[in-house]
Amino acid sequence: MGHRKRSAPHRGSLGYWPRKRAKRITARWRSWPNHEGPPAVLGFAGYKVGMTHIAMIEDNPGSLNYKQEVFVPVTVLEVPPIKAFAVRIYSYDETYETHHCIGQIWAESFAPQLSRRIKVPKEPKPVEEIASKLFEEFSEEIREVRLLAHTQPYLAGFPQKTPHVLEIKVGGSNIKEVYDHVINLLPKSEDAEKTETEEEEGEQILQRKPGEISFTDAFEIGKFVDVTAVSKGKGFQGVIKRHGVKVLTRKKRKGRRVVGSIGPWHPARVMWTVPRAGQLGFHARTEYNKRILKYGRDGNEINPPSGFKHYGLVRSEYVLLKGSVPGPAKRLIRLRLPIRPPSNINIFKEPDIRYVSTTPKN
Repeated sequence: MGHRKRSAPHRGSLGYWPRKRAKRITARWRSWPNHEGPPAVLGFAGYKVGMTHIAMIEDNPGSLNYKQEVFVPVTVLEVPPIKAFAVRIYSYDETYETHHCIGQIWAESFAPQLSRRIKVPKEPKPVEEIASKLFEEFSEEIREVRLLAHTQPYLAGFPQKTPHVLEIKVGGSNIKEVYDHVINLLPKSEDAEKTETEEEEGEQILQRKPGEISFTDAFEIGKFVDVTAVSKGKGFQGVIKRHGVKVLTRKKRKGRRVVGSIGPWHPARVMWTVPRAGQLGFHARTEYNKRILKYGRDGNEINPPSGFKHYGLVRSEYVLLKGSVPGPAKRLIRLRLPIRPPSNINIFKEPDIRYVSTTPKN
């Protein structure tokens, strides 16, 4: 690299290593933010629809366009309600610094589509009885409570019947309040056929079944979320596309779309830091602090006349996130309260949106 002004031994980031295919299509969180206050569900999931753009009034005081109308690219996610079906309680092992599951409580009724993904109990036991016994036995050991829920893709705009299963932490200051809150979320056998009606400004907006959790139960419009998903798969690619290595000059006799050297004589092996051909895409990736710009329950507000490309029409609740998120259309996108929120997060409120583009994208 003597002819360069800077060293560039490896163009691809070593922070993403190994670059191999994800084990599962549903990416998982390995850490959760600390939440103080009343009990709250810290995560959610939706399906990627596509991208469009909006016109809004810039509300960031640090921006040069503050209080002016700007165009912003946004990603559309369809977020039908998720449904709780079990609760897990965890203890903390200080020796190994990890959590261990010490108990699980199943709901008394399940959605029929859940049996497509997992094996559900044929004769579930009463929730209240099991919950009280577990808390009495492990009240001093419980350090974390997590909710097992599944998505409802059959409510969305594409024909998928098998739901995805999620494990979501429920945060709060008081572990007893958190425990009671999660138990109340589980559907009971006696209210399996009941529905709850949400009202907004005197109008009936949403028919919610027992055990269902809406997007607004976890997040606020105008605030930030972290997103994780499995990115688009691009198969086996060479070093030029995979790592961004420079194409060599035309006078090179042993190829141009290759690295100039794969290493010295000694050590007599190829170092793992040398760019090599291999899998590109279909990796689990997390992006931090994506702002929620809009939430709605009527997909006709944003649907193009012919639907979104590779997706179709949005038929249930939706959300607009600022910028892009990983993955192709119909990919499961997991959302979480921000684990490293911006310092000025409290100045952001619900934005003033003037226009949402519904022009079909070619």
